[in-house]
Amino acid sequence: MMRILTAAVCGALFGIGLYLSGMTDTRKVQGFLDVTGTWDPTLMFVMGGALLPMAIAWRLTQGRTPRYGGSFPAPLQHRPDRNLATGAILFGMGWGLAGLCPGPAMASLSYGGSGGVIFLVAMIAGMLIAVPARRRLDTAGGLT
Repeated sequence: MMRILTAAVCGALFGIGLYLSGMTDTRKVQGFLDVTGTWDPTLMFVMGGALLPMAIAWRLTQGRTPRYGGSFPAPLQHRPDRNLATGAILFGMGWGLAGLCPGPAMASLSYGGSGGVIFLVAMIAGMLIAVPARRRLDTAGGLT
């Protein structure tokens, strides 16, 4: 029960942070990505506000175990590859076109609007077809 409560509180806090930072406002996100037009650099503070504490958290969790759970994930030890580059490109294209990424899309559902629902349905569809598409590309000699 405590694990569910902790997850709910963390999820709510995360959603509130996304809303307050402007990450659920598609115009703000697209303004950040429009570096040749009306560029809005304020989301860089959001990124810095996320990266700095996360870097500290990675350091603090080394050799420790979580209070409610199995273990902290280990930092990845592999080099970037074609799969990572392809995923990053597709993610960036979706983020730029829709102005949302998965976390803010989930948070935006809480205050209505069809755009977030459409994005979320498309995102889930993409997740469902990703593995079969990947297998098909692998067997056809596509991406390796």
